Amino acid sequence: MKYHKKRFTSNIAIGLGLFTVLSAVAVPGSIGNRIGITNTAKAADDTIILRVCNWEEYMDLGEWAEDEIIDLESGDIYGELPLYEEFEDWYYENYGQRVKVEYSCFGTNEELYNMLTLGDTYDLVCPSEYMIMKLMSEDWLVPYSDSFFNEDDENNYYVRNVSPYIKDTLESHEIDGMYWDEYMAGYMWGITGILYNPEEMTREEASTWSVLNNPDFYRQVTIKDNVRDSYFAALGAIKADLLTSEDFVSDENYSSNLMAEMNDVSDETIQKVQDYLQDVKNNVYSFETDSGKADMITGKVHGNYQWSGDAVYAMDQAEEDGFYLEFAVPTECTNMWFDGWVMLKKGISEDPAKQQAAEAFVNFLSMPENAVRNMYYIGYTSVISGGMDGDTVFEYLDWNYGAEEDEQETVDYDLTYFFDPEDTTGSYVITAPLEQTRRQLYAQYPTDDCLARSAIMEYFDADVNAQINQMWINVRCFNLKQVPIWGWIIIVIAVAGIVVFFVYDHKAKRK
Repeated sequence: MKYHKKRFTSNIAIGLGLFTVLSAVAVPGSIGNRIGITNTAKAADDTIILRVCNWEEYMDLGEWAEDEIIDLESGDIYGELPLYEEFEDWYYENYGQRVKVEYSCFGTNEELYNMLTLGDTYDLVCPSEYMIMKLMSEDWLVPYSDSFFNEDDENNYYVRNVSPYIKDTLESHEIDGMYWDEYMAGYMWGITGILYNPEEMTREEASTWSVLNNPDFYRQVTIKDNVRDSYFAALGAIKADLLTSEDFVSDENYSSNLMAEMNDVSDETIQKVQDYLQDVKNNVYSFETDSGKADMITGKVHGNYQWSGDAVYAMDQAEEDGFYLEFAVPTECTNMWFDGWVMLKKGISEDPAKQQAAEAFVNFLSMPENAVRNMYYIGYTSVISGGMDGDTVFEYLDWNYGAEEDEQETVDYDLTYFFDPEDTTGSYVITAPLEQTRRQLYAQYPTDDCLARSAIMEYFDADVNAQINQMWINVRCFNLKQVPIWGWIIIVIAVAGIVVFFVYDHKAKRK
């Protein structure tokens, strides 16, 4: 669903080259299975083979420049090797067992699902929330072990350091009686909104899904080229009056009602979404997956429907070119999304050693310093807050976004909800430049009021999925509203001619 893009630095280009070479040598499941090579659970020397499949460009690959150091009070952070390689040494030091990570990537949730159904074998994969729900409902997954949740184990960095906000979210949602946190360990999270050029579009204009169909921005906005995100945005637009009404917002069941409305797949609603998206198609510059960031940076368009992490990337790059972009969250609602690590039955195969290695890999990535490395490298927001293992993540945010001492226009940006909702000392408040309430900090860590109007996209069952996909084909491949009057005349004449032909042909045969 989401196309993840890291921040660009010179060292990342080197790291990507290293990753390509390593991937080719490893012969991951997605390649090996197709050419008849089968990986066993352990290599000949009793080394555990851990097959990991992640989004493209979604983990720190190391090879940072010598002067590229994150210097925090708690210690310097520097990326020398790919994190999955560093894990191999860490695992041996802590568990006395050799492990080899075969690391490969996928581009979309649907691509990953197709790879799995075609027979590719992995132990640990990192899909998005709706695909995780689908895998859970279809019995693909292995639940995390009880020992994974033991907070007394100092190596269990995930349970010790995951944000309380994320933890509560995962614990409070279930599918078919199975709670998310039993099968999924969070990795990155965020929201969706509108990236915009404040010199061409007001914040008010950008703060609604209807901007995608606003004729004032004809051919100046872009929408996502995937059915899930576009369906969500369309729902926000066609239900705007309801979603922003006082009665709806003040209802004590607002959150659950919002979830229901933003996952509405009734026949009537699907038709309304199709009609709306066909109107949008006539107005937007393009349906895009990754080009929207570049179009914003170059000034080709003024508004871009965007995931929070890619919005951060675009704002960073635009700033290097000397102008500023901002990020707005629609007043109707926003989509909160998660990417998380899940273990596959086919890969783990009831092998306790393999499962321990997979869970340890998640824990290694959840060390605060490694969470910081990943955030720095890819620009997205980790679910890790620091918890029992210090304030490294918060220090990084202050290092990244804190105001200079002589800065005049500043604001106290409260992140207590993410780090420790029980804190009353103000320990998790960043004094940030005022502009950051509209820019990178706001995109990475939305305010309470944004999250209050967020909804999570649920997965579609097979029947609904078929309907939604057909709707999307109708939108992307054939737009009835674009057929001119003369076209309809030709169609009517052609149909009439066919009818007349068959009538006369039938009569001739009767004679």
